[in-house]
Amino acid sequence: MAFASVGLKDADVAKALEGCKDAGKFNHKTFFQACGLASKSAEEVKKAFFIVDQDKSGFIEEEELKLFLQTFKAGARALTDAETKDFLKAGDLDGDGMIGADEFIAMVKK
Repeated sequence: MAFASVGLKDADVAKALEGCKDAGKFNHKTFFQACGLASKSAEEVKKAFFIVDQDKSGFIEEEELKLFLQTFKAGARALTDAETKDFLKAGDLDGDGMIGADEFIAMVKK
């Protein structure tokens, strides 16, 4: 699991994924708490950012957010359009339509 390098435990990630397995049930704050990411250092959260940033652009764009759960476990569901837009809105502090590393850290640590 890629997130083991960030110090997340498989059981915690599985629990977090189970909590949002149904469409419309994803809440980023709840997910970050359940998987343990919220309790990690800013440096560890930044490592997680680069895992989610699949295209290595330095930003997490809407399409990467849609597939966010799949970065934690292959076969996990894609976020709904509404969940994706809410997630982006929560993290995009400067309004550029993307989430940068600092924005991601701020969102996770909130």
